[in-house]
Amino acid sequence: MANKEKLIDVLIVTPNGVQYEHEGQIAVLEAVDGQIGIMAGHEPLVTPLSIGEVHVKRDHEHQQKIDKIAVNGGYVEFSNDVATIVADSAERARDIDIKRAESAKERAERHLVEAKQTKDSSSQARAEVALRRAINRINVYGQN
Repeated sequence: MANKEKLIDVLIVTPNGVQYEHEGQIAVLEAVDGQIGIMAGHEPLVTPLSIGEVHVKRDHEHQQKIDKIAVNGGYVEFSNDVATIVADSAERARDIDIKRAESAKERAERHLVEAKQTKDSSSQARAEVALRRAINRINVYGQN
């Protein structure tokens, strides 16, 4: 088991409450300006997150494990070895309903085509975000 001094607490909170809470050696996140890794002793930070994956490397029953979580935007605040991620939504890979995610992807693709045909830029932007969210969930599920 890892030395307690080298661990960080990772907490993911959405409007529906706490979605994830574990200790880990490192958290890797998709910030709006690129991927970042946070380990114990990292400088305090607050940064916005993109639609993307959060990976938390941790010990589980004396074996290395990487938890994968699909996060849809938000931000991370890190200080005192605690990473708090506040997101619109978050889903662990093991909890993703792949059929639902694939249906959401197909629906978003249809809406995107329709929005482009009608030149509706706001509908196009919403469809693009929905598509990115669905693809993110599918990708995270596929790494499970």
